[in-house]
Amino acid sequence: MSFILKTVSDNVAFITLNRPEKFNSFNREMALALQQALDECMRDDEVRAVYLTAEGKAFCAGQDLGEAVDPDGPTLRSIVHGHYNPIIERIRNIEKPVVCAVNGVAAGAGANIALCCDIVVATEQATFIQAFSKIGLIPDCGGTFFLPRLIGFQKASALMMMADNIDAKEAERLGMIYKYFSAETFVEESKKIALHLAKMPTKAFAYTKLALNKTVTNNLAQQLAVEEEYQAACGETEDFDEGIQAFLEKRKPEFKGI
Repeated sequence: MSFILKTVSDNVAFITLNRPEKFNSFNREMALALQQALDECMRDDEVRAVYLTAEGKAFCAGQDLGEAVDPDGPTLRSIVHGHYNPIIERIRNIEKPVVCAVNGVAAGAGANIALCCDIVVATEQATFIQAFSKIGLIPDCGGTFFLPRLIGFQKASALMMMADNIDAKEAERLGMIYKYFSAETFVEESKKIALHLAKMPTKAFAYTKLALNKTVTNNLAQQLAVEEEYQAACGETEDFDEGIQAFLEKRKPEFKGI
């Protein structure tokens, strides 16, 4: 049984965490399989957007603690360094939009993997929890990086220390996620976002991601220079030519991501 399922349809790679009996908690095999799936998406020109979700009632309960405390298993350092950090780096560096559809509880590493994606949506039944403090750990998977930028330093600090459950409605209100949907419409509406993105100028999305990544260390002058450089690069794409031509001809553009 594969812990990660991947199919490609309509230029979207659908990646599914598939360890539902363990609430999709990560072990080494699952983490490496997700890394591989993301690498395949990066190399596949047919893939223009990625849709990440999970099987079962949970999105991801974080790390499989049985593996973490196994005396013959990997250390915490090796889990963070070899399992999780490469996943976060791949999601942020893949030059394609990544939509995360949170179908249930997202705890610990599961919450932070979701929050590092480009667009995060959830079913109304989903909850997010920074569960690390419950077992004497700090947030990993970029949690200390992304969450303060999404909702502010004070709120992020409190959620990390208090380990509060945040429901989907509150997550949207805080700016933690883009939208939440009813249980009945969640799958259809979340997939619709990924399918829509795949038909958009995905080369421009790649530059948008690169520019957003650089805002962390750049000052205003440096960021303006980045925008200048990437805007010029976008202006040389076929999608820009198509967008302008479609505008002038008053028709819907047909972007190809090149």
